[in-house]
Amino acid sequence: MGAESVRPGAFGGFHHPDQGYRHLQMLSVITMYGPMEHTAPERPELALLDLLRAYAHDCLHYGSRRRYVDVAGKPVRTQYGINYRRVTGQSYSAADPQGTPHTRNLGVVMEGACDREARRITRETAARAGLLEPDDVFGRLAFRDTTGTLSADDVTTGQAEGGSGEAARYVGALRRYETEVNHRYGVFLSEFAPGEENDLHDLLLTAVVSGDTRGLGIWLDARHGPGTFAGVFQSAAYFALDMNLSA
Repeated sequence: MGAESVRPGAFGGFHHPDQGYRHLQMLSVITMYGPMEHTAPERPELALLDLLRAYAHDCLHYGSRRRYVDVAGKPVRTQYGINYRRVTGQSYSAADPQGTPHTRNLGVVMEGACDREARRITRETAARAGLLEPDDVFGRLAFRDTTGTLSADDVTTGQAEGGSGEAARYVGALRRYETEVNHRYGVFLSEFAPGEENDLHDLLLTAVVSGDTRGLGIWLDARHGPGTFAGVFQSAAYFALDMNLSA
């Protein structure tokens, strides 16, 4: 589902605050990259790549395993991909501490896996179509974001290349997402699969779509010892509830 905005200067794209996948409604809201008052994009090639990245990303969310149970006549999600949740709301893994460069949160891992794959699709499409990185700083940042080729300097530079207003807000959201999701996911892959990052990514993505962690668990156990998945991701609160239920 496409979206437009009447807010003066509204800037759309993957990092627009109102864009995203809605689980229960089973739809995604995708905004056009660039100024949203126009019926056609100012920069068609960048808008195309941004749209492809967003579409691929949300298709992976759409295809991820979900399980709902009935609680007092209302649907409550207890599984999404490889993440689990009690009917009381307790998540399997805890949130990452603010500012940490790595992740032990399954939500971040799944989000990172979906976006890594979406940006791989976009990067390969750009290469096959002969789309080149723009010369201007803002265009180059957008191109590298959609194709997964952002550098450390792109992420850490303090000055928003978008100038001021909505474009600067968009750049800020881009950098936060790269730092809090994609960078953390990349660190996770390098921690647990040095030299085999692509293999672990493929296993993770397969598990997210199928909801079956057995293959992933066997792979991790073979390299890091028995029970690695639970040892890495299961929160203390979730574990304590497991112990209470077994008792």
